[in-house]
Amino acid sequence: MHTNDHQIRDYDAVLDAKYGEIGTPERAKFEEDAYSFYTSQLLCDARKQAGVTQAELAKRINSSKSYISRLEHGEFTPSAGLLFQILAALGFEVILKRQSSPFAM
Repeated sequence: MHTNDHQIRDYDAVLDAKYGEIGTPERAKFEEDAYSFYTSQLLCDARKQAGVTQAELAKRINSSKSYISRLEHGEFTPSAGLLFQILAALGFEVILKRQSSPFAM
């Protein structure tokens, strides 16, 4: 059984030790999987917030329920175009806003 020892750690060092340094194939695979999982959770939450079933969403974007299920289980990350299409089908508005640069003078 693993318990938290409450030690503060450098997260990059933890990832380096477990998945390899940034730029290695192992680290790239981990990061890709992490983005897929995160995106899947955001989309699943957005769909549920909109009160839409997987089947309804699939119909709205001309897809299948199994495709939506696979997407929500993080099996792949949607393209930007598909992500915008899904969010629009759920009634969300996507606004892109540039953050001010911390290097601006």
